[in-house]
Amino acid sequence: MSPSLQPERAPGWLRPLLSGVQGVGATELVHHRMPPPADGRRAAVLVLFGDEADHGPDVLLVERASTLRDHAGQVAFPGGGADDGDPDAVATALREAEEEAGVEPDGVVPLAVLPDLFVPPSGFIVTPVLAHWARPVAVHAVDPRETASVVRVPIAALADPRRRIRVRHPSGLIGPAFVTAGLLVWGFTGGLLSALLDRGGWARPWDTTRVMDLDAAWSAAKAGRQEVAGS
Repeated sequence: MSPSLQPERAPGWLRPLLSGVQGVGATELVHHRMPPPADGRRAAVLVLFGDEADHGPDVLLVERASTLRDHAGQVAFPGGGADDGDPDAVATALREAEEEAGVEPDGVVPLAVLPDLFVPPSGFIVTPVLAHWARPVAVHAVDPRETASVVRVPIAALADPRRRIRVRHPSGLIGPAFVTAGLLVWGFTGGLLSALLDRGGWARPWDTTRVMDLDAAWSAAKAGRQEVAGS
């Protein structure tokens, strides 16, 4: 365990998730079976759970800028490649969350580190860091060249069966996804969120036969965004 992890400080509503991820393997968190390359680039993401009085537990997500080389326009956890000065994955995740979304590291309690996960499109080997947002601050897209928007998405919205689909990538790979708040959450982030909902005891039964092609899912998300903007 990293010396910076403090699982004993987890609030009661997050403890089932911590118990659920104990001993979990990488193949239980991603839908492909491609082993990471020995020379893969190291990265980390911050899976940051907060709690708001008006909507309950939530998770912080960022929408990548459409001009980025990797994962352009996708919704993701804040995170990125490790710097030489980062002592561990926790430090990488906290630094990236501050640089991308304005998250203040002092208000974050790191709880657990999940197994390294390989993301084939970018070649990154990603370490997810689960954390509790003990002292939330207002977040925003710090650098619009990298981040288009920052959102706190309620867990209840993600668990809503009406917002859950499976997306078919042009490659033929099919994986879990969410259409919520005018956003499409799919790929690595969608798969990991789906696994965490299951292991945290938040998941509700949903229609896993509802499969949409990626382009159609993007269109559905954009239509939802227009509805949100017009409400």
